[in-house]
Amino acid sequence: MLNKVIQLFLLFFLSFAWSQKGFEIVNKKTKVAIPFKFINNLIIIPVEVNGAKLNFLLDTGVSETLLFSLDETDQVKFENIEKILFTGFGNKEPFEGFKSSNNKLVIKDYVDNNHTIYIVLDQEINISSQVGFPINGIIGSHFFMNNPIEIKYKKNKIFVYDTIQNAFKKRKNNYSKLPISIEESKPYIHAKVVFENKSEALIAKLLIDTGNSDAIWLFKEKNTSITIPEKNYLDFLGKGFSGNIYGKRARLELFELGEFKFKRPLMSFPDSIAFAGIQMVEKRVGSIGSEVMKRFNVIYDYPNSTIFLQKNSNFIMPFNFNMSGLDIQHEGLQWVKEEYEENASSAQVSFESGGGNTVTRNLKYRFELKPSYSILSVRKDSPADLAGLKEGDVIVKINSNFAHNYTLQGIKDILRSEEGKTVTIEVNRKGVTIKTKFQLKSII
Repeated sequence: MLNKVIQLFLLFFLSFAWSQKGFEIVNKKTKVAIPFKFINNLIIIPVEVNGAKLNFLLDTGVSETLLFSLDETDQVKFENIEKILFTGFGNKEPFEGFKSSNNKLVIKDYVDNNHTIYIVLDQEINISSQVGFPINGIIGSHFFMNNPIEIKYKKNKIFVYDTIQNAFKKRKNNYSKLPISIEESKPYIHAKVVFENKSEALIAKLLIDTGNSDAIWLFKEKNTSITIPEKNYLDFLGKGFSGNIYGKRARLELFELGEFKFKRPLMSFPDSIAFAGIQMVEKRVGSIGSEVMKRFNVIYDYPNSTIFLQKNSNFIMPFNFNMSGLDIQHEGLQWVKEEYEENASSAQVSFESGGGNTVTRNLKYRFELKPSYSILSVRKDSPADLAGLKEGDVIVKINSNFAHNYTLQGIKDILRSEEGKTVTIEVNRKGVTIKTKFQLKSII
């Protein structure tokens, strides 16, 4: 599972969110509707960068805009480039990148004519393979800084308003209003956290982080009241900006966000090495990710330090997790030969049916590019591990269906569907076909 995809911290942080004029609504509109794709709990929006059409992850947990991947066909012109150093969640050393100013970003009628972009074209931090969809970069706080932004997860739509009054125009004000603080251009909120076998709640200061596909992250080292439940397991939490992130997963007894209560939500405890040396805002002890935020219609009002929440139909969904122990990644595209029927002008193939009758079919063949998937990691002692699956195995079939007929999200949905469900899988390991099966098992 891709969790905190990236957390951008600059060793040479020279531009702040408020130092630029930023995004503005153009063409005299009061509202801009922006479609998005919601894949693996991540919001992906279309962005034009200096005229080139790209895909960006929308991430409230990041201050700046980052470009880390371009296809061979993408051509983007950058000017005013200078070298800088980056670091972030993960366990690698700081590394070099570039800063480019005076870029034009266009998102429908939401435009910034003087946008700063940080560039790190490095395949090791390319997250497209873990999402199964091409993502060129991440856009953070600049998107939210000047205007009220509404995210409707069930409609896959973002609405940008010129004023907060127009955000509530012609509809009932049935949103719950909660205060947030904007620190280092990112949103923070206080929530109540109740741990197993503890009656007293911890009032936790958490970053609202749409770039984190998990529900809740807590940093045990930041507060002595944070305890890891006895029922937990060690897992690969995702890929950070500076390397892989590992930690423990468990369940909270109760999580309260304003008037909204969640019983037994999932939480993760990243290892301290993942954020060693990272400067966090005062009293922050964790993050709220998209597994929680997707359960609401959300209006972010940074100018007035406020967030508005309204339940959507996701609210009652259970907090499921991957019970297989497998993390799957998109391996690229492969040519697949497919047979299909067409009209009588096609080549005819005759064969005898079981009843002795001759059946004629008009068959043709075509080659199509289809996705290929491989195993990124296998959790030790998990059902998949005990079934003999290994990192690097290329998936051929799942439940007797060719893997290339699934999306990456579809495969992940199978692996988190229900305890006791049997999953059959066929993989290719260095030219050898291996068939096995396992049952999904809940361990927390």
